[in-house]
Amino acid sequence: MQATEANMKEVTQAVWNKRPLVISGPCSAETEEQVIETAVRLQKTGKVDMLRAGIWKPRTRPGSFEGVGTKGLPWMQKAKQLTGLPVTVEVATGKQVEDALHFGIDVLWIGARTTVNPFSVQEVADALRGVDVPVLIKNPINPDLELWIGAVERVAKAGIKQIGLIHRGFSSYGNSEYRNAPMWHLAIEMKRRNPGIMLINDPSHICGRRDILLDVAQKAIDLDYDGLIIESHITPDQAWSDAKQQVTPEVLGEMLSAISWRKEDVASEEFHAQMEKLRQQINHLDDELMQILSQRMKVSEKIGQYKKDNNITILQTNRWNSILERAYAQGEKLGLSKEFVTKYFDAVHMESISHQNKIMNDE
Repeated sequence: MQATEANMKEVTQAVWNKRPLVISGPCSAETEEQVIETAVRLQKTGKVDMLRAGIWKPRTRPGSFEGVGTKGLPWMQKAKQLTGLPVTVEVATGKQVEDALHFGIDVLWIGARTTVNPFSVQEVADALRGVDVPVLIKNPINPDLELWIGAVERVAKAGIKQIGLIHRGFSSYGNSEYRNAPMWHLAIEMKRRNPGIMLINDPSHICGRRDILLDVAQKAIDLDYDGLIIESHITPDQAWSDAKQQVTPEVLGEMLSAISWRKEDVASEEFHAQMEKLRQQINHLDDELMQILSQRMKVSEKIGQYKKDNNITILQTNRWNSILERAYAQGEKLGLSKEFVTKYFDAVHMESISHQNKIMNDE
């Protein structure tokens, strides 16, 4: 399918509004032949809406492949003309923004290593002033929601009307299952604060390996994400960067077919009636939980007073370990995961310490 610059803006707008939105392409543009073949094979699956490729690659250490640079942009331009699919690349500097727009890149994205630096985001935002182009913003590497929000605000203040979010996971020491821990709660909170902004998931960077891509992609769709961005390469094992997390276009097509694409809502009155009953039950249980937690904190304050009167520390390690062990055993019987029990009791414990600390230091 041949595409002209005249109609690509309309095509890009239609794709931007599509749900679910699927973006795919190689981690890095390596050669013109590799980019074109990947694009053509992705287009043949009939399941990809937009092509991506890394042109400039910010690497952790010097000496790694840092992308082919500006010379790869005409390759993307040609891939767009051959497939009719809009193209998107990552930008990290004002000059990269200018180069990308000069070669007709339809959508830009700001990467995690850029989002973490407000100065870099501002430089990109300044280069975008007066430009009508959609921009996707990845979460910062570290789990800092305010940095992510700040990047959105900077780009919005530059006059960009169409902004989307990419959840690619967060760096986490000691994390073994994922390359970048999903920390789903942060992405969910970001969606809650920005209900009108598109949120798509990046299983490739969360997983770091292809064997669990489908599981993460399905979870994202179950959580009502607006789409996916997944890396694809014609020969993944020979890729110049991130080989382990890429799949061939054909495997990607099979993966997308295997996903159960959920709907956010249905029109059935019976469905809504049943959901309302269950949600009311949840509301009542939540109210009871809040009341019980309030009572627990009142008891903690009494304990704090006894500790103050007897000049002993707030933290009692043996007692805390005993509480956790008891909670783990009970949680297992009740079908609650150890991870949840740990997070819940940690939060309760810190609130209890806060209440006791006020008692201890109340003159």
